[in-house]
Amino acid sequence: MRSTISGYTRLPLVHKLSTAGIAAAGVAAVAFAAVPASADSQALDVKPVAWTATATAAAQDQVRDELAQRVAGAAAQAKTDAAAAQKASADAAAKAKADKERGEKETASRSEERKPVKAAPAPAPAAPAPAAAPVKKAYADNLDGWINEAIDILRAKGIPASFEGVKRNIMRESTGNPRAINNWDSNAAAGIPSKGLLQIIDPTFKAYHVEGTSWDIYDPVANIAASCNYAADKYGSMDNVNSAY
Repeated sequence: MRSTISGYTRLPLVHKLSTAGIAAAGVAAVAFAAVPASADSQALDVKPVAWTATATAAAQDQVRDELAQRVAGAAAQAKTDAAAAQKASADAAAKAKADKERGEKETASRSEERKPVKAAPAPAPAAPAPAAAPVKKAYADNLDGWINEAIDILRAKGIPASFEGVKRNIMRESTGNPRAINNWDSNAAAGIPSKGLLQIIDPTFKAYHVEGTSWDIYDPVANIAASCNYAADKYGSMDNVNSAY
């Protein structure tokens, strides 16, 4: 290292050692020249020389100690620096690994987020509820009930008739007896007597039978329906019949 004082240069450690030795030798020579030549001076001559050797050895020891300390310090610093560098390298590797794993996880997460969600299949349409069975209308088991049931059937078929017109003709023909039979008129003489509430003969009953009713000529509803069907065909309606037909 150069001195900050102009014109001077700091000496290295070896030069310091040599200078110290020369200085010590110079001191010893001066001391030797200044003392008179006598027996006592011989004893005195030994002391400066011994002191000079001791001073030189001490300076050398100091230099060696300084060198050893510097070497030991440099070695310790190098060891510390190496450990720090190794730790920094390990930390950097660990950070790089963690960053890579985090990046892979984020990529996988984004891929999962972008994956289209499959729409759930639409539920199958519910089966239509079975149609409620029509409630069968109840009719009284008497003349009015038979007439009402027969008229409902006739209306469903488009055959005209009214309760009053039907009942009026029934009361004239059979007085309301579903088992009535005429065994004395011309039809009876021909072997085909009139039967039932509206006194219809078998051939006419079969020809004008209304679907949905019984085939029994004595059945009151079937008898009324077939007779009204015949009257509608021949007279326009049972309401227009006022005598034997």
